[in-house]
Amino acid sequence: MSAAMYNRLWLALLDTIQMVGMSALIALMIGIPVAVFLVVSAPGGFFEAPRLNRAVAAVVNGFRATPFIVLLVALLPLTRFLTGTTIGVWAAIVPLSISATPFFARIAEVSLREVDKGLIEAAQAMGCRKWHIVRHVLLPEALPGIVGGFTITVVTMIGASAMAGAVGAGGLGDMAIRYGYQRFDTAVMIAVIVVLIAMVTIVQFAGDYTVRRLRNR
Repeated sequence: MSAAMYNRLWLALLDTIQMVGMSALIALMIGIPVAVFLVVSAPGGFFEAPRLNRAVAAVVNGFRATPFIVLLVALLPLTRFLTGTTIGVWAAIVPLSISATPFFARIAEVSLREVDKGLIEAAQAMGCRKWHIVRHVLLPEALPGIVGGFTITVVTMIGASAMAGAVGAGGLGDMAIRYGYQRFDTAVMIAVIVVLIAMVTIVQFAGDYTVRRLRNR
């Protein structure tokens, strides 16, 4: 590849990191509260609200079941309203966030449900407030599973960000399609694949390392 192509590859990598990073942050900030709500508002939880729980669960399941490429197109009006455009990095962050949040929320919910109920009952017997139980029992005990789930979410988002390149989102996917596929440049295609594999490997290693540290603390 030429020097100019290496420069394009570097800029595409930065765009992908920006897309995935911002979307992952939004998914983390919204996904954990949604997961906590689904757990504590379920039957048997200490904030029982069955109807509201079912309504939120239905919305989460609906977005989670929708393929990303379909969601990407369906959300174009919302994307245009929020960002003023339907192409580019910031336009891709909207569907990426909306797709990743329910996915991560369900994974976090599973981790929260696996917390030993005896710990919760002990905290209740000690007179702890419900919010304190969430903050000091549920979340700390479920943290390794939440981190592991977040790692899976980020890895999934890297693949989705490459798919978003098909509709002009920029990043590595856009480069692979525009320069690798459409111009039949095998070297560019291989370079993009190698970079994506490296990104996934780094994220997975960091996530696994963090989970091990949390479990051995």
